[in-house]
Amino acid sequence: MKVLVFGGSGTGKTTLAKKIAEHINFVHLDSDDFYWKKTNPPFQEKVPFEDRNKNLREAFDYHRNVIISGSLVSWGNQWKSSFDLVIFIYLNNEERMNRLVKREEERYGALLINDEKTKKHSKAFLTWANQYENPNFNGRTLKVHLDI
Repeated sequence: MKVLVFGGSGTGKTTLAKKIAEHINFVHLDSDDFYWKKTNPPFQEKVPFEDRNKNLREAFDYHRNVIISGSLVSWGNQWKSSFDLVIFIYLNNEERMNRLVKREEERYGALLINDEKTKKHSKAFLTWANQYENPNFNGRTLKVHLDI
C-alpha cells in the first residue's frame, strides 16, 4: 500500500506519517530528504528536479508498503496517481506559524541570533510559509492543495 500525508508546513505531516509507519510497520519516506541536499545547517541547497524524482521513485517502488510525508505538488503529474490513500492535514495559520517559529528556534538555536545568513534564511522561510492561505501566492498554497 502506498500512502501520502500532505499539508502546509508545520501541520504535523511528518510526525503523523512517522507514527503511522511505526504503528503499521510501513517504511516512512520524507520528501524533504529527497528535495534537499544534506547540508549543515539544513535546507540550504535543493537537489535537482530529475535527481530527486528518480531517487524518490526508486525508494517508493522498492518498498511494498510505504508512507510519504510532504507535498509533491511541484514534483510532476506522475505522483498524482501513485497512491492508494492520501491524507490531507490542515491546521489554522496562527497555530501552524507558531509551530514553525518554535521549530526554527529548536533547529537553529543561537545561529538565529548570531549568524546573518541563518537569520535571513529563516525569515524568508517563515515569510514563504505564512503565504500558505493566500490564494494569490505563487507557490505551495492551500488552494493548490485543495485543487489536487
